[in-house]
Amino acid sequence: MAFGSDRGRFTEMKRSVVDKNLGPLVKTVMTRCIQCTRCVRFATEVAGVQDLGMLGRGSGEEIGTYVEKLMTSELSGNVIDICPVGALTSKPFAFKARNWELKGTETIDVTDAVGSNIRIDSRGPEVMRILPRLNEDINEEWISDKTRFCYDGLKRQRLNDPMIRDANGRFKAVSWRDALAVVAEVALQVKPEEIVGIAGKLSDAESMMALKDLLNNMGSNNVWCEGTGTSPNADLRYRYLMNSSIAGLEKADVFLLVGTQPRVEAAMVNARIRKTVRASNAKVAYIGPPTEFNYDCQHLGTGPQTLIEIAEGRHSFCSAISNAKNPAIIVGAGLFERGDKDAIFAAVEAIAKNGNVIRPDWNGFNVLLLNAAQAAALDLGLVPESSNSIESVKFLYLMGADDVNLDKVPADAFVVYQGHHGDQSVYRANVILPSAAFSEKEGTYENTEGCSQQTLPAVPTVGDARDDWKIIRALSEVAGIRLPYDTLGAIRSRMRTVAPNLLSTDEIEPAAFGPSLSPDCSQKISSTPFKAAVENFYMTDSITRASKIMAQCSAMLLKK
Repeated sequence: MAFGSDRGRFTEMKRSVVDKNLGPLVKTVMTRCIQCTRCVRFATEVAGVQDLGMLGRGSGEEIGTYVEKLMTSELSGNVIDICPVGALTSKPFAFKARNWELKGTETIDVTDAVGSNIRIDSRGPEVMRILPRLNEDINEEWISDKTRFCYDGLKRQRLNDPMIRDANGRFKAVSWRDALAVVAEVALQVKPEEIVGIAGKLSDAESMMALKDLLNNMGSNNVWCEGTGTSPNADLRYRYLMNSSIAGLEKADVFLLVGTQPRVEAAMVNARIRKTVRASNAKVAYIGPPTEFNYDCQHLGTGPQTLIEIAEGRHSFCSAISNAKNPAIIVGAGLFERGDKDAIFAAVEAIAKNGNVIRPDWNGFNVLLLNAAQAAALDLGLVPESSNSIESVKFLYLMGADDVNLDKVPADAFVVYQGHHGDQSVYRANVILPSAAFSEKEGTYENTEGCSQQTLPAVPTVGDARDDWKIIRALSEVAGIRLPYDTLGAIRSRMRTVAPNLLSTDEIEPAAFGPSLSPDCSQKISSTPFKAAVENFYMTDSITRASKIMAQCSAMLLKK
């Protein structure tokens, strides 16, 4: 032949690798894999699960799970970002869009209280995917699977028109004017002490400020945020913030976790604790219901009894705290719902005092919040006047509050639900006012360490929905008690008079006072063991409950 041989000189067998099933989130095309072992190192070192590994030798070498199993970590989606060749890609996003069609918007995640920095990639009106942004102080370069894959919940079960329940119990769509007129008419006929407002766990600071102002102008002071309990102590900021900051946890050498399971409550904080344990062999002890940790952890007990023993110096773990250089105590926000929370906090403060946990150069007293709205709600003073006001309520305003127990609400109460998803509370509502989700509005959120961050709108609102604060502002005008702000700037200058720290974006405002000001507690600690605050990691709020991907994760990954 003039142009060389017509036969190839490749005599070896061509190598192909079977694709692995790693679960509903990560798609594998293992023929692309170059055996760089980044995913193996991520799984073992950062996520703390021995799921992935190298199998075989020589040309038969491949990456996989040692036995046929799914990747169960709550950080598994990060292997998609790490993989340099696309052997591991996002299963829900596969073949949905091309990179150059997408518009990226840098914003904040609201599925937990960490406030991870994310980029929302959208095409037209639809959110196509969510990726992490680098922020060494909060989430480093990782995000949890709930943050990354909950986005399909933003297009399901959405409320897009104002609706009123008619005499037959059916909802019918009406105009904004009619819906607001009905709500205003009822609100003005009710006694002020029978009006209650509850903000949901995804509420931004601006809308909570507007809700509080509206109810205060009506003469009611019964307004709170779900998850903060019936009588929260909002006066002392150190009692609801992570005072050592998320990045500051790396300096700690002993951790005491009280009634918190950081792996499901705040996966990014858990990753930070694991990083510290690996780097400096920090000791971790835990009081609460039996649970899985992805680092060495000593389970001291299940209830407050163990806490009292440590506080009184009778427990063997006391020496570990007192000998530690920087001890850190992390209290779970699930304890806010307990009746004896003041006594528990008093016991934890006694441990902090004995172990020298709070010093001028180190504050290791931390509270790990559960929801994106909690810190801002307590900063703005959303504290109910009476703890059982919901039992005698006649006009109940729910602003995205879906996890409130409505069994005690009287049958003749008028319930307004303002939110973006048709979730649990909609079934009890008399009027529905559709609002914008976090991906469609500009809002301020304060994370668990007290750092304020802002979301930016990535996609347009759905249907006839409006921003939360605009709805409340319009309602106030219809009711004849007009709130004095018309723009986001004006509402923020109103917030400056209440909580100026919410306006200093990306800065942590430390708590000014410590336990020296805490009131003496005469309450008795009950012996009821601590309960788990999060039952299903993948479904915690209205967006994640509406998500199909999260439903698949719950079904496949939680069945042990």
